[in-house]
Amino acid sequence: MAENKAAWIDSPSSYPLNIRGAPKPSAGPGEIVINNAAVSINPVDWKIQFILGEDAAGFVEEVGAGVTRFKKGDRVIAHCHGLMTRNPANSAFQCYPVATDSLVSPIPDSMTFEEAVVLPLAISTACAGGASSVGATAIQLAAASGVAVISTASPANHKLVESLGANFVFDYKSPTVVEDITTALEKTDFIGVYDAIGEDASFDAVSAILDRLDKKVPVASVLPSSKSTERFSPSYVVAFAIIQEPNQHIGEWIWKRFIPEALKSGSFQAKPDPLVSGYGLNDVQSAMDKQSKGVSAKKIVVTL
Repeated sequence: MAENKAAWIDSPSSYPLNIRGAPKPSAGPGEIVINNAAVSINPVDWKIQFILGEDAAGFVEEVGAGVTRFKKGDRVIAHCHGLMTRNPANSAFQCYPVATDSLVSPIPDSMTFEEAVVLPLAISTACAGGASSVGATAIQLAAASGVAVISTASPANHKLVESLGANFVFDYKSPTVVEDITTALEKTDFIGVYDAIGEDASFDAVSAILDRLDKKVPVASVLPSSKSTERFSPSYVVAFAIIQEPNQHIGEWIWKRFIPEALKSGSFQAKPDPLVSGYGLNDVQSAMDKQSKGVSAKKIVVTL
């Protein structure tokens, strides 16, 4: 196995990332070592200071005991869960990350690593922000389960969000967006909200809609609310919870059954499209900086 290198955060305030050697990993029981070909950038990578990276795509390098779905050389994507394990080997920003079999899916030969790597964290996390990677994936998973979806997006991204399966798409900047969504939800069996933005403005909009509908429903968000509301107490979504009790059956079904076949058949799209912003670990920091400034309907990817 070639030498391993990783993008390290040496202290909470360190900048830029330090690219240096990392221990060569071995696959333990139920684990897979990936020869990384591409990574993508998520907001958590610059909001939380840790040895980061959740999205990996590449070739299987080694499989551990009990892994029967994969062999060396298979093309895969993986949700790397270093934020859960606190083990640097489980983070994506390195040449050879270690992933758990429960968060790995094969990808078809027709899909490039750069296209596929936009998916992993979004798959585990999944509606505001329908053109974001999590929003795009949440829409597709909801539509595949038979749920009608209402989403928000900028007008430039309405067709994209509709193509993913949203029944109605509204301009989140419209002064009447709360009224428009409320009207669309009236007389429906409204079951819940996923807020892919997690900011005061989106919490306020959700609260206003629920007030108008006189309803209380589950609300999941990517970040906890900074203020209390009468209608809901948003729950912080932890993506890797889908492989933990009591929800492990969800991860099993999505990662091992649904995603492999849906990608193969083309019924599930790798969206948003990748925006390749560098080549090699040395470009991860600049890619994170670019993502932190905001990118619409694209996901920042670094090819390794």
